[in-house]
Amino acid sequence: MADSPVELPGRLAILPFRNKVLLPGAIVRIRCTNPSSVKLVEQELWQKEEKGLIGVLPVRDSEAGAVGSLLPPGVGSDSGEGSSKAGGSPGETSKQDTKNGKEPIHWHSKGVAARALHLSRGVEKPSGRVTYIVVLEGLCRFSVQELSTRGSYHVARVSRLDMTKTELELAEQDPDLIALSRQFKATAMELISVLEQKQKTVGRTKVLLDTVPVYRLADIFVASFEISFEEQLSMLDSVDLKVRLSKATELVDRHLQSILVAEKITQKVEGQLSKSQKEFLLRQQMRAIKEELGDNDDDEDDVVALERKMQNAGMPANIWKHAQRELRRLRKMQPQQPGYSSSRAYLELLADLPWQRVSEERELDLRAAKESLDRDHYGLTKVKQRIIEYLAVRKLKPDARGPVLCFVGPPGVGKTSLASSIAKALNRKFIRISLGGVKDEADIRGHRRTYIGSMPGRLIDGLKRVSVSNPVMLLDEIDKTGSDVIFVATANRMQPIPPPLLDRMEVIELPGYTPEEKLKIAMKHLIPRVLEQHGLSSAYLQIPEAMVKLIIERYTREAGVRNLERNLAALARAAAVKVAEQANTLRLGKEIQPITTTLLDSRLADGGEVEMEVIPMGHDISNTYENPSPMVVDEAMLEKVLGPPRFDDREAADRVASPGVSVGLVWTSFGGEVQFVEATAMVGKGDLHLTGQLGDVIKESAQLALTWVRARAADLNLSPTSDINLLESRDIHIHFPAGAVPKDGPSAGVTLVTSLVSLFSNRKVRADTAMTGEMTLRGLVLPVGGVKDKVLAAHRYGIKRVILPERNLKDLTEVPSPILSGMEILLVKRIEEVLGHAFDDGCPLRSRSKL
Repeated sequence: MADSPVELPGRLAILPFRNKVLLPGAIVRIRCTNPSSVKLVEQELWQKEEKGLIGVLPVRDSEAGAVGSLLPPGVGSDSGEGSSKAGGSPGETSKQDTKNGKEPIHWHSKGVAARALHLSRGVEKPSGRVTYIVVLEGLCRFSVQELSTRGSYHVARVSRLDMTKTELELAEQDPDLIALSRQFKATAMELISVLEQKQKTVGRTKVLLDTVPVYRLADIFVASFEISFEEQLSMLDSVDLKVRLSKATELVDRHLQSILVAEKITQKVEGQLSKSQKEFLLRQQMRAIKEELGDNDDDEDDVVALERKMQNAGMPANIWKHAQRELRRLRKMQPQQPGYSSSRAYLELLADLPWQRVSEERELDLRAAKESLDRDHYGLTKVKQRIIEYLAVRKLKPDARGPVLCFVGPPGVGKTSLASSIAKALNRKFIRISLGGVKDEADIRGHRRTYIGSMPGRLIDGLKRVSVSNPVMLLDEIDKTGSDVIFVATANRMQPIPPPLLDRMEVIELPGYTPEEKLKIAMKHLIPRVLEQHGLSSAYLQIPEAMVKLIIERYTREAGVRNLERNLAALARAAAVKVAEQANTLRLGKEIQPITTTLLDSRLADGGEVEMEVIPMGHDISNTYENPSPMVVDEAMLEKVLGPPRFDDREAADRVASPGVSVGLVWTSFGGEVQFVEATAMVGKGDLHLTGQLGDVIKESAQLALTWVRARAADLNLSPTSDINLLESRDIHIHFPAGAVPKDGPSAGVTLVTSLVSLFSNRKVRADTAMTGEMTLRGLVLPVGGVKDKVLAAHRYGIKRVILPERNLKDLTEVPSPILSGMEILLVKRIEEVLGHAFDDGCPLRSRSKL
């Protein structure tokens, strides 16, 4: 049965197909990027709810020969519609376009109406260009009666070429057409049988032979072949069904014969030559061709050079045996083969590794090493002593398998520079390998070669870069992710390090610096380095100790010295601007003689070229001019360059000005910090609300603190009797400020109790007192870690009194004496003692209560 013909409108928007043809029944996917095609799709398809039909018209390149009838290009403006009749002269229009400097357009006189099955719009680029993806299905043939322009694209008045339903029913009774149909189906079935051996999807094509009309089958089959543009046009022009079926049968048979011949040739070649014989023959032919062309020395010489490089690398015997086997495999491969590049890169890596190259160690001088450490690093007595011990063991037993040193401490305290000092003392090369952000262990040890794009690990790559086999390796940021090689690792915290790895390393903790240590470091190391980096000297900029102290106290609160160095660099930049602005007015130095005559006068008089006077490279340009007076940093310059002070000693007093606020001490990956705890009450149902991005441990500490306070409410004078509910008709909200920073740990227990007692008793906590300690349900105060960092943090904030668990007394030996002498350390065993020190008038206990 014939299918129902498509209703064709009188005019269709025309989408040009350059050197391609869309046949009825075929489905194509196109990408529209041309401005005119994009405009057509937007206006005719994208912006319309009911998608209509568009016309697809073949367009021929100007240099191609003519097949079938052609239309001249439409001539019209973008604003209106211009047209040209189909009977116009193509040659005249092409000449006219050539004169106008435009590429002549050769439109075919016949096309296919199509409907959009799928439409998608790409993301608009910054240039304004948009791409559309359109899936079109060809429906029926048409002829162009008149071609015109509508804006930037073409429209055409068309007439249908395919038969009507009545005409199709009559044509199907024609004996000649019936015979042609049987011949076409038989040839198509034979083709499907051949393809069925290779493809498993041809079963769907068999269904088409029984369900789709034969005249439509002819277009569908031909559209699936790779045929020339002329043959596609010939098929499009075949309006007569008999002619169409004859051409389709011929093309299907030709495609079938080409498949059969290709299979026959393949079977014959495979029967005569095995794979190895074929490769040998082709390689011999390629070598002969290269010799004739005089181009036989590129790839072969590269492989020979690689082999020579491998021989000179000094590989161990087992490695050399493996490398030779891999090299033989490489010789049998062609550069285009998969795996050639990875095999070549692997052999080049083996040749580049420093198998025998080592750094010659000089005799270890412990006194010189100690002086070098003292010269490069201020303070850190315990850490430097451990390094000296490590070097002493290596001096007595050079082949000793030493531990992997792991420096743990906040950023900016000198972990990386300490590792560099070890390499300097050993006279070995130093390599830093950053492990920050590494998620896969293969990035460290290397990928398997079976993976595409496999690369050596960071350890092997570091050995290749440093070119010796015994460097000092620094595994930086090992928390964010041996043999003769010395490994040094750094971390900000120990908790994220996997326990098996931590067990194999010796941890050396680097606490934060005291303000006095920071001052010494700044005056001795940071200021000279900053001045040198900015091309200045002390003759141009001077930063007194008093100003450095102000920077430390008012502009930085950190364990290390990175922000301190950044602030000093800001002052140096400001000074550099003033020095550069004054350069034109500064007087020349005594060693530079002024020029009495201009170069133009002295050189042009003789007819010579203009020359310039060059200042020698060894001469410091900053010494070329005399500076009348150096720039001395004062408080006014600090505020002008660094802005108003960021910190002051009044912060703690301002924060605890109301009841319910206490001052705690916590430890973070950046060192010790002061943590305020705020509590407030409101009408409610007795619930506890916690905010501040808290972990499970600190949430449990808050619940524990509230339970203890409720149980001791009467003893603490917070309620008249013990049977009164302290949370009757009210909720408690506890907040830890700096909500963007995650917080966890048990050391805030005593701080939480103090905040709750202050809230319920309506008494303010002393502003000069901070505390830390874990508590139990019975009121005992347990020891905590990070005592030195916490005490240093309290000192930075100007806090004079620190409450610590009594069992942390031993940790105070690590705190510098100048810090302890300026603070009052209060050691406690129970919560009641904490409350007694936290309030001005002591703990609010009733006399009958027992400690």
